[in-house]
Amino acid sequence: MRSIKRKTHGVRVGVHTSIAGGISQSVERAVSLNASTLQIFSHNPRQWRKPVITRDEAERFSILRQKYDIRPVFIHASYLINLASRSDRILSNSIELLSYELACADALGAEYVVLHTGSAKGDDEKAARGRAVKAIMRTVGTKQYSSSLLLENTAGEKGDITSSVQTLADIIDKCNCDRIAGICIDTCHAFSSGYDLTMDEGIEKLFSEIKEYIGIDKLKLIHLNDSKRPLGAGVDRHEHIGEGYIGISGFRKLLSDKRISKVPLILETPKKTENDDRNNLRKVFQILSKYAS
Repeated sequence: MRSIKRKTHGVRVGVHTSIAGGISQSVERAVSLNASTLQIFSHNPRQWRKPVITRDEAERFSILRQKYDIRPVFIHASYLINLASRSDRILSNSIELLSYELACADALGAEYVVLHTGSAKGDDEKAARGRAVKAIMRTVGTKQYSSSLLLENTAGEKGDITSSVQTLADIIDKCNCDRIAGICIDTCHAFSSGYDLTMDEGIEKLFSEIKEYIGIDKLKLIHLNDSKRPLGAGVDRHEHIGEGYIGISGFRKLLSDKRISKVPLILETPKKTENDDRNNLRKVFQILSKYAS
């Protein structure tokens, strides 16, 4: 049971939660942190191996999330997936692994799979996004899944093909597929790619672009992470809430924006001690108690 009631004004807040000991254990861990949503990996995200989720484990997961009202559930797709690769082998493996992620989501009753579409080091970004579009359509076109994809923005590292709202929109528009439900915006990635989330102007730029190119209603998830590196660094390095370059004041500005007042928040902040998740969540709960509506 949850030991402390949190005032989040209806905002669903959670963390990326470990599946050690079984996927259903992630729900227990989320509940112990007072979370109301969660994100997990379906398996080791740095391995191509695709373990089977047993029917008993899937049923236990479903029972627990219903019991504690944990929703939505997000599966973060494997880091190995690269739908923009020029390698036929990597591309084929990536499509197969993404299919597995969607099947796992369906088995667990998870609503969304969060996807980094890939990297195109040494290649034209537009051509790479074209490959990603074809790979996504090959994946979702061969089987009808109940779960949906969310495309996540990236940090602007060399080879990134989705570090801006416009590039995410380019893939979504060309796919024109109802299996892509929308986007996930990672605050660390956005800041690192040049959206200044410490300033009202930077926040307005981000949300105005989402409204213009994709639609605010398609923003289904925010990964709430501070940044170890300064604005525009083009490096993906997450930091504890309030301890990075975005800072508490930046998150206060961001979370007070009415346009995202009901968008679920998932923290992917560093986990060096057992208390890290709890401490980061406490900061977010405190902000929401004052700024969310």
